[in-house]
Amino acid sequence: MAPNDAHTALWPAPHASGAVDATVHVPGSKSVTNRALVLAALASEPGWLRRPLRSRDTLLMAGALRAMGVGIEETVSSSSSAASAPNGSGEAWRILPAGLQGPATVDVGNAGTVMRFLPPVAALADGPVRFDGDPRSYERPLNGVIDALRVLGARIDDDGRGALPLTVHGGGALDGGPVSIDASSSSQFVSALLLSGPRFNQGVEVRHIGASLPSMPHIRMTVDMLRAVGAQVDTPESGGEPNVWRVTPGALLGRDLTVEPDLSNAQPFLAAALVTGGKVLIPDWPARTTQPGDRLREIFTEMGGSCELTDYGLVFTGSGAVHGIDVDLGDVGELTPGIAAVAALADSPSTLRGVAHLRLHETDRLAALTKEINELGGDVTETADGLHIRPRPLHGGTFHTYEDHRMATAGAIIGLAVEGVLIENVATTAKTLPDFPELWTGMLGA
Repeated sequence: MAPNDAHTALWPAPHASGAVDATVHVPGSKSVTNRALVLAALASEPGWLRRPLRSRDTLLMAGALRAMGVGIEETVSSSSSAASAPNGSGEAWRILPAGLQGPATVDVGNAGTVMRFLPPVAALADGPVRFDGDPRSYERPLNGVIDALRVLGARIDDDGRGALPLTVHGGGALDGGPVSIDASSSSQFVSALLLSGPRFNQGVEVRHIGASLPSMPHIRMTVDMLRAVGAQVDTPESGGEPNVWRVTPGALLGRDLTVEPDLSNAQPFLAAALVTGGKVLIPDWPARTTQPGDRLREIFTEMGGSCELTDYGLVFTGSGAVHGIDVDLGDVGELTPGIAAVAALADSPSTLRGVAHLRLHETDRLAALTKEINELGGDVTETADGLHIRPRPLHGGTFHTYEDHRMATAGAIIGLAVEGVLIENVATTAKTLPDFPELWTGMLGA
């Protein structure tokens, strides 16, 4: 299928004929993979990344680092266990740090981690690095990173847009030091500065000013991963000032990291158990993690399921009933589309709060969810910071995805319970969840 055909193709979302009973191997975490790539590229020695996610966003990150001179060698295990394992799990990437070089051109696609994490890296390169991407990427805010880098000593040409496209004129080093930013539109602004902070001459002190920070688990993930490669990080949780993070300058260690399954990408499969009253096992679910998706255990249990974390993984079981929920998703906004899909099938209303920042994601997710669910007969209204969902009998129709992977999986969840749902451009799931249609039909035994 030609790329343009994929955008307009309609995928008949499979309808569940009964309770799901399946084991689903979920590929590795995008958030962990892309942070690990950046840290390994900035390290003082080679490192390994095992079971990385191989998706559009992570391949864009790897390609961007290669463009700046970093060596990334890909190997695949030939063992029989690897051959039958999930996408990327038999794979290992050897990262060989090198002197970062320009001129280079970086394609960010529509990946927030690439467009935000790499300008600080580019400021350390010797030469100019141009950033460009998909049309939607021009609409996503970057001013938090751009303005902060200028304060820290970088030279950036963006024609005053505070957004892509832009060029970072790397000087081979960056002074660093204290900077204040408003990261209320994206926690990635904070993570972007922290990840490169150890390589700045003075380290970095990031002070958030403004409204509350969304997606705090992602900042905790950044901090944990920095500490794991030898960085010294002071945080509000470790006794520092509220909304202030300090990274001390110093060398980063190369390490051998195995990437956890992407728990946010496990969401549609857990939702399938909830919606059909079935059971799904997700192998290798970590007992301790900073991934926001771990909160699904609590949220989906409140909505009518039950879960057990075993030595093998997470077993999630639906009860046959789906209940509405009133929940603040400010820390876990990426879970909103899937929760909204389940809520549209519930037996009572739901209110999803704390997610105004979703209007700035891959698409305006609040407007998109409202429009698409309502066009299937639903009753969803936008609020100032979220959605109110009143369940109604739904009918089939086209569910548009706006090139947003989580819109596509939300439509698939609804399709389990509603016949005749057609997902436009299901191929957009390749952004973070390769082979989703095959995983989904396999879960259903098709």
